[in-house]
Amino acid sequence: VQLQASGGGLEQAGGSLRLSCAASGRIFSSYAMGWFRQAPGKEREFVAAISASGSSTSYADSVKGRFTISRDNAKNTVYLQMNSLKPDDTAVYYCAAGSSIVLVKTGIYDYWGQGTQVTVSS
Repeated sequence: VQLQASGGGLEQAGGSLRLSCAASGRIFSSYAMGWFRQAPGKEREFVAAISASGSSTSYADSVKGRFTISRDNAKNTVYLQMNSLKPDDTAVYYCAAGSSIVLVKTGIYDYWGQGTQVTVSS
């Protein structure tokens, strides 16, 4: 599976962005998907994950209620809708694919994509 994230950019605090992660290669619908982020000088952190079928999701406490992960298996794409953005959300966002939502959430994944920069100004 090859993953390519897109949709990042510069947004003001309180605004919204939607990230996309397009997958190619093996059967996308077999993989749980996740979003991670890494800010300058900080460790990579889990943001959100979704099961292969899309029936289960998980979020970091820092984004719960503001971010929504979803997927369209027909389009081989996973999305991250980010609302009520805060300057602390500034980071490079990456998508990942793994065998289960539990493993992806704990940072165990099979595939990792290129990131997309999200910058939130105050």
